[in-house]
Amino acid sequence: MTDTRTSKADASEAWITGIGLATSLGEGLEANWNALATQRVNVDDKGFAPHLVHPLAPVSFDAQIPKKGDQRQMEAWQRIGTYAAGLALDSAGIKGNKDILARTDMIVAAGGGERDLAVDSAILNAEAQGNSAPGFLNERLMSDLRPTLFLAQLSNLLAGNIAIVHGVTGSSRTFMGEEAAGVDAARIALARIASGQSDIALVGAAHNGERKDLLVLYEFGDFNLKSSFAPIWARNAHPGFALGSGGAFLVIESRQHAEARGAKPFARLTQVVADRTSRKHPGDVTKSLAGLWSQLDGVNDSGAIVTGATGAEPATSEERAFLTSHPGFAVRATGTSFGHTMETQFPLGLALAALSIAKGKLFPPNDSAGVEIETTAAPSQIVVIGTGHWRGEGMALVEAVR
Repeated sequence: MTDTRTSKADASEAWITGIGLATSLGEGLEANWNALATQRVNVDDKGFAPHLVHPLAPVSFDAQIPKKGDQRQMEAWQRIGTYAAGLALDSAGIKGNKDILARTDMIVAAGGGERDLAVDSAILNAEAQGNSAPGFLNERLMSDLRPTLFLAQLSNLLAGNIAIVHGVTGSSRTFMGEEAAGVDAARIALARIASGQSDIALVGAAHNGERKDLLVLYEFGDFNLKSSFAPIWARNAHPGFALGSGGAFLVIESRQHAEARGAKPFARLTQVVADRTSRKHPGDVTKSLAGLWSQLDGVNDSGAIVTGATGAEPATSEERAFLTSHPGFAVRATGTSFGHTMETQFPLGLALAALSIAKGKLFPPNDSAGVEIETTAAPSQIVVIGTGHWRGEGMALVEAVR
């Protein structure tokens, strides 16, 4: 297990000063908050039937990516992420500030690029019909695929596009590894700020869930939610996740840096801890989460939990078993409202936790299974949980600034 602790006397406190959200529920903080408040869910059950997806809400990419040429050379997930990053920079009040942006580190969680489905289909059909001569596959791949396709598939191009469009030119790191990548992006950002290696960082991820190639990939593992929608905790009989499209970015900076420029925080990020249990035995996820919880310093006896629980089994049932040992906590599963956004799920949880603390209230439950309870208490701290559908566990403690 690894963690980032800020217990040293000289450790810098990390403030979340900017949040950018572009999701299936809308663009910006208020649109997403209002959708959560009304328990609105945006699910497409026809476009990819029998699979369910949470499609991106209408977005005018011109607002954050003004050059059409920049938009054209990006895949959808890169446009989503670059857009959400711009919203975060706006939220933090550093958009266009060349001096600060030149010092802003970028830590991104990203997947790979999309397949060219037309080319793949033509090759597979020719193979199936026996029309493939020796060397056919290599010939078609070399002649049919655009060279730019391979460039667009590089995972670190999301960070590259953000640097080009928004001028964020500090150090850059990109993590791959589905949900665990989102945990590590936050973990490393906090570690660098706490140690004084970094003053300010742009942290986040983006995901395009409206991809047939991804649905095929996850269907091989029987992970997809199919036919009918149900909240995360009510999927026992028909488990699975509904992929979601969305981007979530945060500006995280040291307290000293934020105060020097007069920035107001949403909340502070106190700790991020991570694990990768082997999941060879029943209950491994439950034990992993219990171990991570024990590493969090100063968690109250009651409070709130924002989890990126996927709906896939057995991970979700084992996470639910862990939650039963903390009955005093009001749980909120982001997957019900936003779908499962893979690398983005943990940054999304951090964003919603910070926003809830800033607003002095937790968004209402959206659950028919009785796991999520109502609360009117103003949260002073929220634990964010990320349990990967296949591998990886993580937790973070988000607290009010004192």
